[in-house]
Amino acid sequence: MGDKIRKTSHYRPIIPIPASPLQHTLPPQRNEQLQEWVHRQCKGERFSLAPASSDASFRRYFRVSLSAPSRTVIVMDAPPDKEDCRPFVHVAGLFAAAGVHVPKVIAQDLEQGFLLLSDLGATTYLQALANTEPDGLYRQAFAALVAIQRASQPGSLPDYDRALLERELRLFPDWYIAKHIGRGLSTEQVHRLDQVFELILANNLAQPRVYVHRDYHSRNLMLSDPNPGILDFQDAVYGPITYDAVSLLKDAYVEWDEERALDWLIRYWEGARRAGLPVAYDFAEFYRDYEWMGAQRHIKVLGIFARLYHRDGKDGYLKDMPLVMRYLRAACARYRELNPLLRLLDELEPDGATRVVHTF
Repeated sequence: MGDKIRKTSHYRPIIPIPASPLQHTLPPQRNEQLQEWVHRQCKGERFSLAPASSDASFRRYFRVSLSAPSRTVIVMDAPPDKEDCRPFVHVAGLFAAAGVHVPKVIAQDLEQGFLLLSDLGATTYLQALANTEPDGLYRQAFAALVAIQRASQPGSLPDYDRALLERELRLFPDWYIAKHIGRGLSTEQVHRLDQVFELILANNLAQPRVYVHRDYHSRNLMLSDPNPGILDFQDAVYGPITYDAVSLLKDAYVEWDEERALDWLIRYWEGARRAGLPVAYDFAEFYRDYEWMGAQRHIKVLGIFARLYHRDGKDGYLKDMPLVMRYLRAACARYRELNPLLRLLDELEPDGATRVVHTF
């Protein structure tokens, strides 16, 4: 199979538009607050606003185009009753100190939930991959990841502890199984799922710990100078070292053939070892940790995508669920301990069954 790049139709390049009051994207009162705050930060300079991006949370981003001299910045709208800007500001400082390219916080109003940020551009890795050779992009992405991980200090970020890891896993039975496919589990199936969850958690918690971005993938990496620009890091934690490599190479929005992804992973592992990071000395052991971390992430993501649709009315992620499920099934097929989860998936969705082809 050749390299396959899948683009999501709900995430398009941002095309600047003339000044608009944003009534179609913000409630009137919130729109007025945003306009007034940006006006104060620009010290009366003329500006226009255009939607820049949105994400799975309640945060929204707008590109501010200034006329004298011509330049752009980004304003984040994070309603304080739903979002907290402080983690973004904190992690931006940590990652900047690590030497990677993140937005600079130009101005902030934590009470209103507004941040003014430097603009890292309008081209994501996902968009750039359509006409850019990927090896260089991924080499730079992994170099930035190693820099972040080398800067790791315990106590600087929340722990990616058992409670959080397990809470993420529980999104799967609650939202994917019960809500999305409308199935109930028997007592035996619940027991089987719980046993697999315990095995996954044991592996995840035994891994060396570093700073974890948590969504280090093609939609949060920007084509910029220096490259990459890194976004959406406000949920960063201190946790398993393989997590961000999984996010990048088992991306919900881009699918690579296994040989290429494995080559990139080996190169990252070699670079991490040279940098003194606590990756496993044996690549086979490291790869097993990577696969089991992937199982946790894919289970979580399926639950999150289902919740976004059923609770929040966001259907744009539905098209990405089959790829995430393929990742999960492939990992479960490779490891005997995870085979019970594969059998459960076959029982719940027989038409989507992936047969076990090899077991370690």
